[in-house]
Amino acid sequence: MSERILIADDDPDSRKLIGLMLQRQGYDIMTANSGQQTLSRAQAERPDLIILDIMMPDMDGYEVCRRLRQDSTTQSIPIIMFTAKTLVDDKVAGFEAGADDYLTKPTHPAELASRVKAILLRSASQRHAAGDQALTVGFLGAKGGVGTTTLAINVAAVLSQEEPTVLADFRPGQGTLGLALGFGRSTGIANLMTRPTSEITVRAVENELVTHSSGMRLLLSSARPKETLVSMSPESAAMVVRHLRGLARNVLLDLGAGISRLSAHLFQHMDQLILAVEPNRVALIVARDLMQEIEQIGMAQSRVNVVLVNRSQSSLQVPWQEAEQMLNHEMAAIIASAPELAYQAAEAGYPIVLFQPNSIIASQYKKLAEETSARVNTMAGGLKN
Repeated sequence: MSERILIADDDPDSRKLIGLMLQRQGYDIMTANSGQQTLSRAQAERPDLIILDIMMPDMDGYEVCRRLRQDSTTQSIPIIMFTAKTLVDDKVAGFEAGADDYLTKPTHPAELASRVKAILLRSASQRHAAGDQALTVGFLGAKGGVGTTTLAINVAAVLSQEEPTVLADFRPGQGTLGLALGFGRSTGIANLMTRPTSEITVRAVENELVTHSSGMRLLLSSARPKETLVSMSPESAAMVVRHLRGLARNVLLDLGAGISRLSAHLFQHMDQLILAVEPNRVALIVARDLMQEIEQIGMAQSRVNVVLVNRSQSSLQVPWQEAEQMLNHEMAAIIASAPELAYQAAEAGYPIVLFQPNSIIASQYKKLAEETSARVNTMAGGLKN
């Protein structure tokens, strides 16, 4: 194996001992004897892993870790803190600074080798997932109450049956996604957004995920009004999405209704945007203006999929052909009205596509999920060619 490991420790005996242990496992070893030298070598040589002591003379390991996480060139390098400090508070401080793992001295060589191997395998898996360009799809309502969250839940449920899928609710203070799936007041997004951007690590994001019985993983917001006061910077949100792309093959984002400063920033991180619209004249006029704004922000219309969501079986609805003319955009899907089934599924805390998989509306969700995935793959293939 050719992975390069940087051992940062001011004690020459520790550097030598750890280095010999890992060289016997086939790793390439480099060393640093101070905090500043660790930062310099990490930036210049980009090791695959850093084993970092806490107690160093010029800069302690916590500060070194924080600075590594703040630097875009080193923030993704996995870090194991390896130290004689054994208190629980020390360990918590290490993880809060951005460490991926924490080992105390002395340790058995087999345990050190096992921890190193596990961290490197996970890091390689995340890089592979990122290299495969995870499918990232945003869900946006032309206005409130059009069923955007239900749409996102069911598309995510379909995709999760084939590949690892994460659905994130970027609506703190208005998050109903978790409630619809049987979870309580989940505050994963708020917990991440109260951290400095440098502390939003892969591990931190992964720790906030919850798993639904269907298999899809969720990053949730709650509906508690005070969560609307959480300051969610676009940069922090983008960091969360970037890490989610390393944790799943499909990343879906519930962005709520209308364009916000946050959703506008996230557009650049999406492969596709699904715009949910009701078939009535007011909603279509709002959607038309919204699509113009989306294009001005920089998202091409070819990346926007308009979905017509029928919320009622009214004869007063605008026909889909006329809706296409008003928007000058073809409909990617038309979702039928099924209020009773939607109610029953929500009460059971289950997506419609899994609650009643043979229903008409379930087949419509499945088709939309399949076509969205296929469209992104086609676009990616065209770019490669």
